This record gives sequence, structure tokens and C-alpha cells, in this order.
Amino acid sequence: MGEITLILGRVRAGDATAANELMARVYDELRRLAAAKLARERAGQTLQATALVHEAWLRLGGDDQPAWQNRRHFLAAAAEAMRRILIDRARQRQAARRGAGAERLPLDELELPQAMPDERLVALSEALDRLAAAAPEKAELVKLRYFAGLTLEQVAEAQGISHAAAKRGWTFARVWLLREMQELAPGPEKS
Repeated sequence: MGEITLILGRVRAGDATAANELMARVYDELRRLAAAKLARERAGQTLQATALVHEAWLRLGGDDQPAWQNRRHFLAAAAEAMRRILIDRARQRQAARRGAGAERLPLDELELPQAMPDERLVALSEALDRLAAAAPEKAELVKLRYFAGLTLEQVAEAQGISHAAAKRGWTFARVWLLREMQELAPGPEKS
């Protein structure tokens, strides 16, 4: 039996000093693992291997380590903890790029305009075609609501869905179409 496995057995038995001994024994290996994971991250990563090891250790339980079966089990859990930390950080960066913390407006204030220039109407049509390929029922909802002028209640009845489902579909479709239209035909650039 390996030295780490013996220490893990002492952790399971409740030896209070075993968790600190475990960290001291596996620290270099965890640091190498963290450095390897960080090497695969994007350039400009601000997280250091040491910080990643310490955060992973805390996520694993810190001084209150669970009952690890063996060294491999412990290292696999540590690797998974590091992966989750890096994914959480990536999600936070993405959220910041997508407007996390920005002022939110009710979607009712984002109605599609009734009179729209030709290029925007063409962009809407192209975006609606792509929506129809991805979610035909939502594209049909937009056609009924926007082009036929039906209310959400009328659309729900025509499609045989609940009012709440029609409202969710309308919200999804409007946001989807607005994003697509911005990518297709952005408005005039500000100087």
C-alpha cells in the first residue's frame, strides 16, 4: 500500500493531523496538475497554479476531507475540482461580456418596430427563416403576432397552447430575432 493511501486511511479513521499531512504530501503533484490545466487555458489567465490548488483543496473539504478510497480517487477528485473552478471562472468572464450587471429592461419595451426600413425588414425575414428552421412553432408565433397582429391570447388559441407558453415563446422569439437582426444588419455606426 502506498504512503498516500495510508494517509488517506488515517483521514477516514478521523486522525485530525492526517489532512494536513495529506496536503503536504500531494501539494507538489497537485501544483503540477494545476499548472498543466492552466497551460491549456487562454492567454492572460490571472489565476496562478498555487491559488488553483488552494481553491481546489477548499472545495474538496479542506481539513475535513471525505473518505477517499485511494490516491487515484483523491487526485481524480482534485482534478475535477480544478476543472470546475476553471469552468466557473470562464462562465463569469462570459457573463461579464454578455452584459452581466447591465441595467435590465422589461422585454415589453423591446417591441419590434411596425414601420421598418427595407434592409431591416429583409434582415427580419432572413432571421425569421433561420428561426423557422430551429424552432418552427416560435416562428409561426411571430408571424401570427407580428404580421397578422394577433394578441397573445389569440395566438395561444390558434396554436393550441396556454397563454403562458405563448408569452414565453414570444419573449424567446423576440430576443432571438433582435440578436440575429443586429448581427445581420447592424444599425448605423456611431462616430
